Amino acid sequence: MKVVIQRVREASVSVDKEITGSIKHGFLLYVCFEESDEIETVEEAVEKIIKLRIFEDHSGKMNLNITQSQGAILSISQFTLSWDGKKGHRPSFDKSLNPTQAKIFYRKFNDYLKEKSIPVEMGRFGADMQVSSINDGPVTFHLSF
Repeated sequence: MKVVIQRVREASVSVDKEITGSIKHGFLLYVCFEESDEIETVEEAVEKIIKLRIFEDHSGKMNLNITQSQGAILSISQFTLSWDGKKGHRPSFDKSLNPTQAKIFYRKFNDYLKEKSIPVEMGRFGADMQVSSINDGPVTFHLSF
């Protein structure tokens, strides 16, 4: 499982010119599930993400997590993160989890986040999406589980 996390001032996602998700302050997450992932991987990722202290406290230090900063999450499924770029110039997505299972994992991922009392907005799994964001910092991390 791979997740790109961007701290944003605002972000939105549209499908067919219709906004399907929109947040102000928080995380924009690009989420990729791979063949080796288990449901425990999804749970581990959620725990790590909600505990990341990458929001600034009153001293200007990255010391607050998403809950402490009263942020929200915009979650986007993005299977293209599975390509590691080591070979060739045409991306291969052979490491991606099959779409049927990935859709289940994506739903569980977002449900787990919501269970932590974090507002979560989503893109539409498998759709052609247009994502807009204002990165805050910029602060961006790439996590692998």
